[in-house]
Amino acid sequence: MFKRWLRNSTVATALVLAPLPAFAQDAPKQGGDIVITYKDDIATLDPAIGYDWVNWSMIKSLFSRLMDYTPGTTELVPSLAESFEVAPDGLTYTFKLRKGAKFTNGREIVASDVKYSIERAVDPKTQGPGAGFFGAIKGFDDVTGGKTTTLEGIEAPDAATVVFHLSRPDATFLHVLAVNFASVVPKEAVEAAAGDFGKKPVGSGTFILKDWTVGQSLTFERNPDYFIKDMPRIDKFTVEVGQEPLVALLRLQKGEVDIAGDGIPPAKFLEIKNSPEGAEIIVDGQQLHTGYVTLNTKVKPFDDVKVRQAVNMAINKERITRILNGRATPANQPLPPLMPGYDKGFTGYAFDVEKAKALLAEAGHPDGFETILYSTNTDPQPRIAQAIQQDLAAVGIKAEVRALAQANVIAAGGTEGEAPMIWSGGMAWIADFPDPSNFYGPILGCSGAVQGGWNWSWYCNEALDKRAVEADSMSDPAKAGERQAAWGKIFTDIMADAPWVPVTNERRVVAKSPRMGGAGEIYVDPTRVINYDAIYVKQ
Repeated sequence: MFKRWLRNSTVATALVLAPLPAFAQDAPKQGGDIVITYKDDIATLDPAIGYDWVNWSMIKSLFSRLMDYTPGTTELVPSLAESFEVAPDGLTYTFKLRKGAKFTNGREIVASDVKYSIERAVDPKTQGPGAGFFGAIKGFDDVTGGKTTTLEGIEAPDAATVVFHLSRPDATFLHVLAVNFASVVPKEAVEAAAGDFGKKPVGSGTFILKDWTVGQSLTFERNPDYFIKDMPRIDKFTVEVGQEPLVALLRLQKGEVDIAGDGIPPAKFLEIKNSPEGAEIIVDGQQLHTGYVTLNTKVKPFDDVKVRQAVNMAINKERITRILNGRATPANQPLPPLMPGYDKGFTGYAFDVEKAKALLAEAGHPDGFETILYSTNTDPQPRIAQAIQQDLAAVGIKAEVRALAQANVIAAGGTEGEAPMIWSGGMAWIADFPDPSNFYGPILGCSGAVQGGWNWSWYCNEALDKRAVEADSMSDPAKAGERQAAWGKIFTDIMADAPWVPVTNERRVVAKSPRMGGAGEIYVDPTRVINYDAIYVKQ
């Protein structure tokens, strides 16, 4: 029953997020090197820690997980696992590992590696942002509370068998085992790296990190011992960092670059779209995305709900979509329109300068106040932050814009009391998997409001956390509609507390060389990755 439900639950989403058509006439062949560019450097390749859309793809390629997605689709399939069974009550999951799967240090992967890796991701000492994903596993509270470092709910009865015992049914659990935080790592390599595993990663994925020159480039080579035949299809890819998006686009047009990872700058989008080669260069697709401004509920005056509501009314979202050349629509709630649970009847906070001023006066700030707005420094994000700054000034709020490298913005957001406001553009939130719960736990739930976490509003509503657990405990497929409705109400109720300003639901536009092919072309939802595993060079 559960395997049938797994297939059925992904079909509807796959239809909504259908991948862009591949070049059927160009059959994939083995071989070829490609070059990808990004503006920002990479902070870490540790799967328990890395959580931005730049390093996510690289981490996915270096490591393997029990579950994965068929490239270009939302279909869950076993990966490191050869097979799995789910108990009728939804509380026990048993996985059999593939025979002969090895880490790139030559050691065979065993069940205890899976147990160690997830316990490491949950351990507070790791300071990873993904611990909350594993909240349904028995013993989770004891580990996060510091009482123990081992999860009671994970057993390795023999080298090839992993058993998970849940404290409650979790409709998302198989998806959780496909996210990067569930990547399997060798304990001996983590310990040998002495706190620097993010720079010295050892995994069992499709690629191996061969060289990393900080601030310049990373080179990945094909893993010849990968456990799936004929994967990956390319022999090597190089990531060049420190590349301005406009320069990267020009290099791509000259044939020096294969994928401009930061996409097409909005100022150049229409020009490229209308050019003779535009159809071959642009990969444009919908995604499960929401861009937002976080309002730190632990920093004055954003600890006052009236101030947060006023800021929601002060921002002109239509103007921001124009900066993006129409590649986005205004958002009014955390969930994007394509996500199950999205409330089409919810209108949110209307743009209303006078009402915003009145609310600020009621909150004791008739003349406004001063604050800081963080943003990444890749175009168009500073321009959007400046537009928000102007909107805030119109209601008396003087916001200093701090445009920093992505890693610095993430660090500020994950440090309690540091960042009063963050414009999330350039990172925003793109679903890890196609389920509404993914827009709650890491970014709005109590489990994400921790050091190093991604809940940059530091919002924690224990009553909503309880409702979230109840929604995710509806693992019976017959209750799918009820579960989606429960999640939808959670998100609209969150908006009464206004820890965010939902701003845009944006399309993802990637620039790629005409010689590149692959599943979903280049960009694959829902896993927000450029799927290097499935890319090939047309030969």
